[in-house]
Amino acid sequence: METHVFFAVLFGAACHAGWNAFLKIKLDPFSAMALIAIMSALVVLPLVAVLPLPPPPAWPWLAASVVCHLGYFIGLTEAYRTGDMGQVYPIARGTAPLLTAIAGTIFVGELIGLRGWIGIVALVSGVFLLSLYGGRSLTFDKRAVAFALFTAVTICGYSIVDGSGARASGNAHVYTVWLFLFDGTMMLIFALLRRGMAFFADVAIYWKTGLIGGVLSLAAYWIAIWAMTVAPIALVAALRETSVLFATAIAVVVLKEPLQPPRIIAALMIVTGLVLIRLQ
Repeated sequence: METHVFFAVLFGAACHAGWNAFLKIKLDPFSAMALIAIMSALVVLPLVAVLPLPPPPAWPWLAASVVCHLGYFIGLTEAYRTGDMGQVYPIARGTAPLLTAIAGTIFVGELIGLRGWIGIVALVSGVFLLSLYGGRSLTFDKRAVAFALFTAVTICGYSIVDGSGARASGNAHVYTVWLFLFDGTMMLIFALLRRGMAFFADVAIYWKTGLIGGVLSLAAYWIAIWAMTVAPIALVAALRETSVLFATAIAVVVLKEPLQPPRIIAALMIVTGLVLIRLQ
């Protein structure tokens, strides 16, 4: 992985932490995620007029990605509905890079060296430790765990699909624009089917917050999709999980939360993983 790609993915991870922070608006998780997805689609809408259609080989990947993202939205919001975020999050985000590394090796044929594998394991272990420390309790709700694991599978799915789809399209930017347009449209339809016109009344006053979250979400995944066309998908997927580290930095610096030993140890594990992945 080249240096500029490495740091671009880290910047994308910071954007990912930022848009996840906007899920804290006074909406239920599903409405907040739907609002951000819809706003992302509105942001890319003007680009549709100036960019070409994706080539035919990319369309099956786009269709598969929309299905994976719908599963991701449903799985994550249902997991948050019954489980503590500090415990659901590490299962969903921490398991996904390992699944992606395995799937990338099997289905895409990307070979990762020993240092890369050690780096992924170290980074993921740090994510688990850092996130678990934020939980209120270590008693897991079976339903929440099931949905969190399902979410991890969908993250693995859309990572492999979008990396392959962007490569098949020959232009990561065209692929990304159309993906966000389709994702936003899909979430709008799903939200209307689930909530009816009341959805608009619920989210209307939060449109500015949703717009900022949508821009950050777009930037975060746009960078990731581009990176997956020039670097191994598994390494990009692992680097994206440093968003947990950025979120912790925000909590410590901005929210003045204490920097306790488990957080320091977890941060060191993540940094170790980053170094090994960079040296891969």
